[in-house]
Amino acid sequence: MYTNLKFIHVAAVSLSIALFILRLAWAFRAPARLQRTWVRVVPHVIDTVLLGSAIGLTLVVHQYPFVNGWLTAKVLGLIAYIVFGTFALKRARSQHGQIVAACGALASVGYIVAVALTRNPFPIL
Repeated sequence: MYTNLKFIHVAAVSLSIALFILRLAWAFRAPARLQRTWVRVVPHVIDTVLLGSAIGLTLVVHQYPFVNGWLTAKVLGLIAYIVFGTFALKRARSQHGQIVAACGALASVGYIVAVALTRNPFPIL
């Protein structure tokens, strides 16, 4: 059970990050592509699978956000990623704002992955 959930989770993370980077490139080079139906639907499907597998993993390993520090850090990193990502793809008023938000989103993803690999909320220390 754990191995299957972890595989699904890691695959969904990989797809989510890859699709975010593709959408980010399109935001700068070909914004019309962002309006395609599949581009608007698939990220939600992937993120739903990602969230479902994350919940399943917490139940299997009996470690929970706001109880275990490293999972709390991942949740807070996820919130930062969502906020930055929304500004990078939709809400920023200028290209400079998009770039700053995109850097923040990618830094948040890097932090989340580092926390996941080390199970430490301060993975660099």
